[in-house]
Amino acid sequence: MSVGASDDAPGGLITIAGKHVSRLGLGTMRLTGPGVWGWPPDRTTAIRVLREAVHVHGITHLDTADAYGPHVAESLIRRALHPYPPDILVATKVGMVRPSRDQWRPLGHPAYLRTAVDASLRRLGVDRLDLCYLHRVDPTVPLDDQLGELLTFRLAGKIGHIGLSKVGVDQIRADEKMIPVAAVQNPLNHTEREDPALDYCARMDIPYVPYRPLNAGTLPAPAALTWLLDLAPHIAPIPGTSSPRHLRALVEAVH
Repeated sequence: MSVGASDDAPGGLITIAGKHVSRLGLGTMRLTGPGVWGWPPDRTTAIRVLREAVHVHGITHLDTADAYGPHVAESLIRRALHPYPPDILVATKVGMVRPSRDQWRPLGHPAYLRTAVDASLRRLGVDRLDLCYLHRVDPTVPLDDQLGELLTFRLAGKIGHIGLSKVGVDQIRADEKMIPVAAVQNPLNHTEREDPALDYCARMDIPYVPYRPLNAGTLPAPAALTWLLDLAPHIAPIPGTSSPRHLRALVEAVH
């Protein structure tokens, strides 16, 4: 990981999964329907948010997951931005299923992960996922089996880099014995300030991607995002929004 400064990139630059991207990224969970379920009421606005993030504001790190919708956010990204500019990093996540609107359940069986990766490749319209996170560790499946399946895709060229989401230091250490961890995505904000993985990632030169940086919209963006960006140079927050106006305010908050 290397970090630099840029007048053009919101928050400056950071290298994640081999790409120099804006430290301020965009999470896409809020672009789906209510409850992160189904299509948004206004697909045109959702697509506008994605296009303005990239083409107007210079955000080059987009974070998504097959569970958002489910399958909706990935499809919106393709509709808005495909073919993707070469400097864009689209990071997705697999290993979480949505049995219903209010349910989120880890599913790390290798056969399911195999199906999920292939489906994300199709929805995003790519031959390789530049960065694919294990969305959650499934406690019912040996971790080696979950990571082993993603590693198989990496060796086959269908995944460029592998990341981890909602993990502790012990899990990161265990995973590093098997795979190079490209990024860690955990919750971090003014309210949820303590995460031992933050310092560990700094020591191991692993980018740390805070999700829920505004604590579901309860924190003022300027203070919350500035606090995160000033905390350490390996931090790259991914606030989400469904509003072009709010998107503009997020970007202005870090300039």
